[in-house]
Amino acid sequence: MLAIALAALPAAAAETPCSGHEFLQTPRSPESCQDVQPEIFVSPDKALQALVIPADVSLDVTPDMESRIEIRASGGKVLASEDHSSPRGMNGYYVVTAKWSPDSQFFVYSLTSSGGHQPWSFPIMIYSRKWNTFAGLSDLIGEKPTISGKFAFSGPHTLTAQTWKTEGAIDQPLPVKVNLAKGFAKPKPGQQ
Repeated sequence: MLAIALAALPAAAAETPCSGHEFLQTPRSPESCQDVQPEIFVSPDKALQALVIPADVSLDVTPDMESRIEIRASGGKVLASEDHSSPRGMNGYYVVTAKWSPDSQFFVYSLTSSGGHQPWSFPIMIYSRKWNTFAGLSDLIGEKPTISGKFAFSGPHTLTAQTWKTEGAIDQPLPVKVNLAKGFAKPKPGQQ
């Protein structure tokens, strides 16, 4: 009887979604989505890889609802990592856009909230190869937020993103250009 009922369901309803950054109506089984793979970004010089790994914290969401970043040497050794997941899998961040700078010195990625908090905010994170550390673009632009998940490179390591013209004016984007090499040369808050 159950087999007949399952056969009558459309194929899409019987499948568990394993991507799409979605909350699920019914929790998926712990065995679901075992074949989910990280997205791999190879640096232009082929010396490093940045992996965007689905955090898969909660069975109530698709496994890509939150992300963890790993920077690896070409041999596979993990050099640095940054975890954007939350304990419940619904209050962290997932990656929207990611790419290496043309000179292979910086891996940049934008994030959005997995729980839908501050939907206008797209934090942009930067990995510096020289310093083997991560920093937020907001730290390099006077603590202003970034309001779009899109960004672009001009030159080897100059990044253009969008902040707001005046506080709270998300409908008035202001382009901001940052030379990442110079930005990382300055001490960050809390660093000596």
